[in-house]
Amino acid sequence: MFLFEYSATLAADEDGGFVVTFPDFPEAIAQGETEQEALEQAADSLEEAVANRIVMSLDLPRPSAAPGSYAVAVPGSTALKAALYQAICGLRMSKVQVAAHLGVDEKEVRRLLDPYHPSKLNRIEELMKRMGRRVVIGLQSPPSEGKSSPVLQPEGTMVWPDARRTSSSVLSNADNAQA
Repeated sequence: MFLFEYSATLAADEDGGFVVTFPDFPEAIAQGETEQEALEQAADSLEEAVANRIVMSLDLPRPSAAPGSYAVAVPGSTALKAALYQAICGLRMSKVQVAAHLGVDEKEVRRLLDPYHPSKLNRIEELMKRMGRRVVIGLQSPPSEGKSSPVLQPEGTMVWPDARRTSSSVLSNADNAQA
């Protein structure tokens, strides 16, 4: 199962404030005056990095664990499109071939893969089923052990320190063949 949640490292900046980086996405860098502001910006930066990789037809990395890091989830709608993108990449076909294989118009495939175009969950889920995949949505509460407290972000997602695979919403592509 592929979870769209990535490790983020938070560090104090020598000029003040905080900087957040993602080991799996070197292009995703965020900063803020406070830890909370930096983590809020990090979620936006991660979403843009994933969207850019989809648009540029680049690989999406498997999430790696980093000790002492924050777990940041890709927002649900972008995670769902990323899951579809990964499933389609696994077919090793052009978008035209994928459309013919799935029995849909090539324009629809392009729209469904466009991270900036709104898409309906049920339509993406239907195409995933045709590819032998299923969408799994999970909901987790903040960790009860330790002193970790979630950081509520404007979009309603949460980031927890020192917790891997936790978020308010995780979308994944079950049985993803990539290892």
